[in-house]
Amino acid sequence: MRTLLTSLLLSCAIGPAFAATEGDREIIVPCGGSFADFTAAMQRAAIDRGADPGAAAQFFSGVRQDPDTLAADQRQGVFTLPFVDFARRLISQSRMDRGQANADRYADTFARIQQQYGVPEGVLLAFWAFETDYGAVQGDFNTVNSLMTLSHDCRRPGLFQPQVMAALKLYERGDIDPRSTTGAWAGEIGMVQMLPEDILTNGVDGDGDGHVTLKTSPQDALMSGANMLRDLGWRANEPWLEEVTLPSDFRWELTGLETTRPASEWASLGVTPRDGNIDGPGLPASVIVPQGKDGPAFLAYPNFSVLFEWNQSFTYVLTAAYFAQRLEGAPVFDVGTPSPALSDAEMKELQRKLQARGHDVGEVDGILGAGTRSAVRAEQARLGLPVDAWPTRQLLNSL
Repeated sequence: MRTLLTSLLLSCAIGPAFAATEGDREIIVPCGGSFADFTAAMQRAAIDRGADPGAAAQFFSGVRQDPDTLAADQRQGVFTLPFVDFARRLISQSRMDRGQANADRYADTFARIQQQYGVPEGVLLAFWAFETDYGAVQGDFNTVNSLMTLSHDCRRPGLFQPQVMAALKLYERGDIDPRSTTGAWAGEIGMVQMLPEDILTNGVDGDGDGHVTLKTSPQDALMSGANMLRDLGWRANEPWLEEVTLPSDFRWELTGLETTRPASEWASLGVTPRDGNIDGPGLPASVIVPQGKDGPAFLAYPNFSVLFEWNQSFTYVLTAAYFAQRLEGAPVFDVGTPSPALSDAEMKELQRKLQARGHDVGEVDGILGAGTRSAVRAEQARLGLPVDAWPTRQLLNSL
């Protein structure tokens, strides 16, 4: 489920010491070197940690280094489309129809989830759709081979080595098969793409067969996803997002997740939900305008931030949160008339100009990330432009 752990990872410099740490993660055995020797060391470490020797021998026998996993890791994509285009690409009528069909088919499961975890069906349906197209595309990488390959690679062993140990525990429980279980290139398994550690911690036997099988059981996958969201801080029976309209004289510098006020206070400033009713008047909320003052606008509640534990891309999370609303009956968002997005070349030119003015935008990569947004806001304020964090050609030319 937590694609952020593998789609937006940072490279790390790893020391060779046994049981060193990578940030707050443990490096169990030294990375690199002979893959066969590394596999043997991981097997010994697993036994030292309490694994059954026979099970460990079976689990690690036949493990292979997978060059396709490394290739997939090195060609990771990022979300560069603006919100409107990205949402239109991911949200189709077919996905809407299949979402409704799945809501009806698993109505009893969603009712249990609502009662036990307070997570709405729309949220789970949205991520089920985006992660695996409702289970149709779960990945064909051998899970254990991928995890071992990434554990041996010296960029992020502290992330992946504990996942191998967790996968071994799932094998001992009879929940995965090291030879046949497949999933995403970075080790996520099942319909909502959960890593082995997360399955151990939050996996739920939703269909009552005695196993947590996220690949074949929608009940297990959905209930496990809901349990994990609750563990990550989901606030039961609270809203996550609602579309709003903003007055023309709105103070645009107040937009962004950095500014939080009670939703009722936003209402007093002229923020008006499209359906006429504030979903959480007493809750803290932020006004977000993903494509600036002339594009769509939303109120984001605390539960919206929890969704970043699923994926760190702002555009992806907003699209999923909006799709969840659509699945629960919200209308299509008002596109407005946002200024056109800068091209890749223009974004890179903008980033170089921002760097020249002393802003830290990270790598000049053409991506509107948090650092670039912050720099854009600062320059908009300096130049007397609306401070909405949306880079326009007017801003580019003014710099």
